[in-house]
Amino acid sequence: MIRVAVVDDHALVRAGFAVLLRSAPDIEVVGEGGTGTAAISLARTTHPDVMLMDIRMPDMDGIDATRRITTDPRTASTRVLIVTTFDMDEYVYGALRAGAAGFLLKDTAPQDLLAAVRVIAHGEALLAPSTTRRLIAEFVRRVPPEDRESRADLALLTQRETEVLVQVAHGRSNAEIAEHLTMSYATAKTHVSRLLTKLDARDRAQLVAIAYESGLVCLREG
Repeated sequence: MIRVAVVDDHALVRAGFAVLLRSAPDIEVVGEGGTGTAAISLARTTHPDVMLMDIRMPDMDGIDATRRITTDPRTASTRVLIVTTFDMDEYVYGALRAGAAGFLLKDTAPQDLLAAVRVIAHGEALLAPSTTRRLIAEFVRRVPPEDRESRADLALLTQRETEVLVQVAHGRSNAEIAEHLTMSYATAKTHVSRLLTKLDARDRAQLVAIAYESGLVCLREG
């Protein structure tokens, strides 16, 4: 059973998400809230596997709440799924850097929301890669290189690890990476694990951010 908490400033949106989630036989809604402070409290008291997190909320925004949840050993196991709209690119990017595991647009189809929760809960692949890439690419386009956060040293990577990072940035799962690069599933998984360690990334979502902010994906695609 996947334990989910729903945090959104808008009561109707929050209630709608909760009703949909409760309709799934493998999902349990363990709590609801409307503020960033409530999100942190829910993470500490209910220990959800996944938290749907709004960005703009009173008292503490979703970015700060996400950062506090993902960096606190008591709540770090909770994977945060940001719920947003496409016109908030810079906020979404900030949330990803704060440790968010994926993104969901508020107008997503119900079945896609349920699938997103399952993907995030299992941690296999980055949610909605096309949407995420568009959001990050737009941020990179709009923000000059000197104003971007930079912490990754891609020189630490082998050529094969660099190739795998590009595939991760394209939103491919371990199985898809293995097929695309002609390697075993176990080898692909090992490469991704090494990337997380070498680049000090919390999860695949942060690997995508690193690939874009370093210019690796843009260079390979353009």
